[in-house]
Amino acid sequence: MLILFGTLALLLVIGMPVALALAGASLAFLVLESPIPPVVLMHRMINGVDSFPLLAVPFFILAGSLMNHAGITDRIFDFAKALVGWMRGGLGHVNIGASVLFAGMSGAAVADAGGLGTIEIKAMKEGGYDPDFAVGVTAASSTIGPLIPPSLPLVVYGVVSSASIGQLFAAGLVPGVLMAAALMAMVAWYARVRGYGRDAGFAWAVLGRTFRRAFLSLLTPVIIVGGILAGLFTPTEAAIAACAYALVLGGPVYRTLTLRKIGAISRDTVETTAIVLLIVAAAAIFSWILTSNRVTEMVAEAILSQTQNVVLVLLLINVVLLIVGFFMEPVAAITILTPVLLPVVVELGVDPVHFGIMMVLNLMLGLLTPPVGMVLYVLARVADIRFESAVRATAPFLIPLGAVLALVTYVPAISMWLPELIYR
Repeated sequence: MLILFGTLALLLVIGMPVALALAGASLAFLVLESPIPPVVLMHRMINGVDSFPLLAVPFFILAGSLMNHAGITDRIFDFAKALVGWMRGGLGHVNIGASVLFAGMSGAAVADAGGLGTIEIKAMKEGGYDPDFAVGVTAASSTIGPLIPPSLPLVVYGVVSSASIGQLFAAGLVPGVLMAAALMAMVAWYARVRGYGRDAGFAWAVLGRTFRRAFLSLLTPVIIVGGILAGLFTPTEAAIAACAYALVLGGPVYRTLTLRKIGAISRDTVETTAIVLLIVAAAAIFSWILTSNRVTEMVAEAILSQTQNVVLVLLLINVVLLIVGFFMEPVAAITILTPVLLPVVVELGVDPVHFGIMMVLNLMLGLLTPPVGMVLYVLARVADIRFESAVRATAPFLIPLGAVLALVTYVPAISMWLPELIYR
């Protein structure tokens, strides 16, 4: 294990991409310490991505990209402004509301930051908001996306843990809304301290007009989640349905998608999918080595030998996940750590669906922290500020998100109420 983890740490320190670092560390272990031929590395990596549920990953990525380029983000932003722009700190609340609405289409924090972030930060700067506040609230609100269905990290967790993806989608809805409420409370505090006013008066006519304009776009999460809950299709088939619907909206309905745009979107989707699935494949061989060498059992025994107090164990796991999130991309962390940590919490009676929501929410905070915080890099480029400035701007918003993480961890009903109502 010293060779495995030592090689991984060395490769990450010298700047090797996460996928290559995981595969390289696994190969070093097989060559130096295992009688298993290195060719097994390729077989296990292929088996790691040979999964029907993982087909949802490229299709949800494609659906999010199509929505971004079809002008749907503008319609959502306008509707959110009419809905909550009348509150003090209006565009901050609009930012969060738009992220909640867009979460039902993209399923990824980086897609939210890159798509809506451009519109939101530009509007907030023009509205007289401080750039640090605009970047901070945009970064924090983007983490809502992976909790509200559909969610790419929850799909990956469901594949690795063999948990029901439908139940995971249902379990993420209430925590996602709770995150939005906590962030809106933070925006209200900022508005009072910095004297931000209202950006628009409330008018039923404007709300109705923007709702009609955004109505077809807002149907996307209804189609995805409603189809899954009604048993019309699986999460994978729901992702395909979302792509088809986005093509219809962007093509004959809105007339904003051209063949050239679709070609560019497809190339970007292939690139993003390749990155995600290469990480999953490399993490699969890494996890297989840990499991086959009984490391997962030893970790479980070591933790449970110290304490079987579920409160302390969940606290310890949250600390570990926060530290890992500083240095590792969420998909890789989920694939590696789920086989190690899930047996521990299951032994203590924690539901795998509840643990999945806790894990994904925790790792989303890693997207807002250096050195790997991808959302911060995206928004620093969008806002044209230094990365260090983006880090300082986002730091205060970790407080309400951390409070929601604590609630989700220790109040299982927050995440389990809806799946128990629908599925159990």
